[in-house]
Amino acid sequence: MYKKWRAIIPWGMAILLLAILLRTYNIFSIPIFADEAIYIRWAQVMRAVSSLRFLPLDDGKQPLFMWLMIPFLKVIGDPLLAGRTLSMLAGLGTLTGIFLVTLRLFKNKKTAILAALIYAVSPFTVFFDRMALVDSLLMCFGVWSLYFGILTAQELRLDWAMLAGFALGFAYLTKSPGVFFLLLLPSTLLAGEFRGKDKWRKLGKLGGLWLVSWVIALGMYNILRLGPNFHMLALRNKDYVYSFSEVLQHPLDPAIPHFYDLFDWFSKMLPITVLLTAVLGMILALKKDWRQLLLLLAWSIGPLVAEAAFAKVFTARYVLFTLPPILILAAYAWGKFKNKNWLALGGAFIILPSLFINYKVLTSPVQAPLPREERAGYLEEWTAGTGIREIAQYVKVQKAQNPNQKVLVGTEGFFGTLPDGLQIYLSDIPGIVVKGVGITITGVDKSLADAKVAGDRVFLVVNSTRFKIEQPEKAGLRLVSSYPKAPRADGTQESLLLLELVK
Repeated sequence: MYKKWRAIIPWGMAILLLAILLRTYNIFSIPIFADEAIYIRWAQVMRAVSSLRFLPLDDGKQPLFMWLMIPFLKVIGDPLLAGRTLSMLAGLGTLTGIFLVTLRLFKNKKTAILAALIYAVSPFTVFFDRMALVDSLLMCFGVWSLYFGILTAQELRLDWAMLAGFALGFAYLTKSPGVFFLLLLPSTLLAGEFRGKDKWRKLGKLGGLWLVSWVIALGMYNILRLGPNFHMLALRNKDYVYSFSEVLQHPLDPAIPHFYDLFDWFSKMLPITVLLTAVLGMILALKKDWRQLLLLLAWSIGPLVAEAAFAKVFTARYVLFTLPPILILAAYAWGKFKNKNWLALGGAFIILPSLFINYKVLTSPVQAPLPREERAGYLEEWTAGTGIREIAQYVKVQKAQNPNQKVLVGTEGFFGTLPDGLQIYLSDIPGIVVKGVGITITGVDKSLADAKVAGDRVFLVVNSTRFKIEQPEKAGLRLVSSYPKAPRADGTQESLLLLELVK
């Protein structure tokens, strides 16, 4: 057994270490994002109050990611690091799953190791595996759903069907697009062999095994009915997707703009060299491996088309779970090179652009060639929490210098980057309270003024574009520090302001 894998094991270990390095080095290079702050804060509350373990249902979100984050919060001091560590580990799970899926489909160790390498270095996966967002976990369970589905179709075993059911259930407990995996399970029929006299018996058995998988997955999902706001899942989904009747009224809008978005994301974040290689892989697989090709396309193009047609809200991370089949097809094309020189040249074409983009993301994200909307959301606008960790540390120091004085931190907003981004760092410190006081700050909130009169230390944290007090000094506010965000395309620049109420 060892001899069969001796040549692959060193490469596998090197790729695993490379993946870990790319996902952990300078892990705070991207500031905390709005949804990260929300998810981490939920996890903290769920950890502290056992009766609130279904808290995310209040906003129509599945809670598995937050459940899994709770143990990390117990052992890792920085809550943002705890959440991002979970996503990093999910990424390693996806890497392993991609290797196994590729090996199972094409029976070629070289292609499998190349698929793992492409996943390890793709800026698309590196970027989101470094964020405390649910999408990396969804992608992980999606890959393993595909793998166990393939094994079920090929070996017709109950244990594989049960494992497929568990993977499907975990995916659906992570995020609503997990339903795609349940619907796509029958496509794994393409991975099996159903010929000869007993093909109908085998097909019937496979259908029964699929039923087992679906029953397990849906049974797991229905655990959410224990939460008081299970109905919010369906209600909030309407905020994100159009109904069939609405799509029929405008079938090309938003589909066509969304396809342009997809090309922009894939060309910049896969990047384009991987996308072109994947297209070549599709062409090369048409003749000999058409069934594997159809299976992989079903698990990538199928959800992409559905999301493009039905999604009201469309961002790059929402399609992250569709990437593994595309990366596998790129590896399929790369693996067709027999000559070592051509293999190395193909590697340079595929890997070097990815490493360059990753270098920028890890060391200077402002200079990284990110898509316009991603740059705005993660680096430029109110959703980007530049300076929040530094402000939290400053408040901690001020509190430590005068332990008997209470501290009140007012922030813009009520949900999201602020106040959640500060609460994840300060909520467990006695004597410090963080509260939202409004979306646009036009004056000193009464609760802040009253706290100052009562002798508390009072701060205000607000983004510069939402700070509308023309003469802060007359309002008793002193600027403590300012944290500039990445410049916008038009040259303007948002900053996060920390002010103290001094009178």
